[in-house]
Amino acid sequence: MYGDGGWGRQAQAGPQSPYGGQPQHHPQAPQHGDWSQEQQPGYGGQQHQYPDYQDGAGRPEYDQGFAHQTQQQFHQGGWDATGTHGHVPYAADPGDPYGQQPVAYGAEQPDFYPTEDAYPPPEPPGRRQPEPEPEPEAAGEEEHAFFAGGGGEDDEEEHELQSRRERRGKKPVKSKKRRTGCACMVVVLVFGGGLGGVGYFGYKFYQTRFGAAPDYAGSGNGQHVTVTINKGDGGWAIGQKLKDAGVVESAAAFVSALQANPEGKSLQDGVYTLEKEMSAASAVELMLSPKSRSNLIIAEGRRNAEIYGLIDKRLEVPAGTTARVAKKDYKHLGLPAWALNHPNLKDPLEGFLYPSSYGVTKGQKPEAVLRTMVAQATAKYQELGLEKKAEALGLDGPWQLLTVASLVQAEGTSHDDFRKMAEVVYNRLKPGNPQTAGRLEFDSTYNYVKNQSKLDLSIAELRRYNNSYNTYYSKGLPPGPIDNPGEEALRGALNPTDDGWYYFISMDGKTSRFTKTLEDHNKLVAEWNASRKKN
Repeated sequence: MYGDGGWGRQAQAGPQSPYGGQPQHHPQAPQHGDWSQEQQPGYGGQQHQYPDYQDGAGRPEYDQGFAHQTQQQFHQGGWDATGTHGHVPYAADPGDPYGQQPVAYGAEQPDFYPTEDAYPPPEPPGRRQPEPEPEPEAAGEEEHAFFAGGGGEDDEEEHELQSRRERRGKKPVKSKKRRTGCACMVVVLVFGGGLGGVGYFGYKFYQTRFGAAPDYAGSGNGQHVTVTINKGDGGWAIGQKLKDAGVVESAAAFVSALQANPEGKSLQDGVYTLEKEMSAASAVELMLSPKSRSNLIIAEGRRNAEIYGLIDKRLEVPAGTTARVAKKDYKHLGLPAWALNHPNLKDPLEGFLYPSSYGVTKGQKPEAVLRTMVAQATAKYQELGLEKKAEALGLDGPWQLLTVASLVQAEGTSHDDFRKMAEVVYNRLKPGNPQTAGRLEFDSTYNYVKNQSKLDLSIAELRRYNNSYNTYYSKGLPPGPIDNPGEEALRGALNPTDDGWYYFISMDGKTSRFTKTLEDHNKLVAEWNASRKKN
């Protein structure tokens, strides 16, 4: 109710003054700092009478003389020795029926209540809180409805709001542009066009994501095509290959058919013979059948000479074709740099035809098959870290580490043997080896040179054969790998045991027994010979 400008509220408009035209009393303001409990502003001192001025509509009018008089009284009261500045009287709040009595800023305030006890007296000027700025009108009050054309009561209300702001000395608010029928039509067209575009793209998205994927009908057109599925290919990658080959119409259709087939998860890599323009379901069914594929399986520990023969048979080429290609083109088949330029090798590709399943079928080139196997081996060796770990094992690079793994694979009879077998190799390679005088003495190395697999070999025969691969004759490792080791043998070579093993013997051909001294080893040999005589 109180502020620097007094009661800035207007009375309701009417033909009569809200106080019946009786003069209102207003006390003279006391001197600054002269406040007391006995005499408070607004309740004592000289009274002034002010007449009611009304216009023709019964609304009080602002009187310049009245404003001048009140300003003089303000100076005489001594509230502000530095002078005052006049303000345009604030317009009344439209909701306050008592606020239409115009009073200048800083002037004496009239008492609008019948008695002095009706309302507490105002605070002294030093204690008064500044009157808060009038709250801005709600945006909704000055806006027309979306499709309204303006006019009528809304125009009068807007005009009244602008008048009030002008009477308060504030800049009038620019009225918002009325939305004409034409503007509304533009909005409708734009909005409708946007909905149409969203609908179109939404339909395309639904068709792509949830609609039926394009698919052929039937089991093919009779035109055969070969498709190679690599190890690790997922459903979408396989479907894309089939689509590119013309087998299925879309990869999405193949993925759906593969997921719908209960045996879909058993689909393996390999070379598949299919037909063009097959339905996705029939393509999946044929790929799950042995009729469509027959992979070449390379077992752990196989030598290259044997693998070359298997490739020749699968490709239906003359015997020896793949071996000749390997000997001639081995440098161009993808070997890593550390696998090249080693002297006295029987086969530079030995150890790089990695044991796995390969799709090999008639019509392929030997070079392509060999390149795939070399790439598989190179990737596995890199994955296991042969280059990084060789030096820590006392070896001269990954080539020697691969050679150790091939020996472990050849001599080990079970996966549990591999780590112990690797320790036997490393212990016998140590300088000053007290047990075997620096020789490995592995029968497998002699058999590799002879391209055989014999068990009953005499020590005299073994020691007489002069060949760098024969570890009974030559000290240290052979020039290179003697077979193609599998992952378990490779891991055994990378992580050997540390129990002091120097000797081993297989008693039943399935497992090996390890000893630390030659004396213990000879006892096992005698036991094995005795068991052979009984059988």
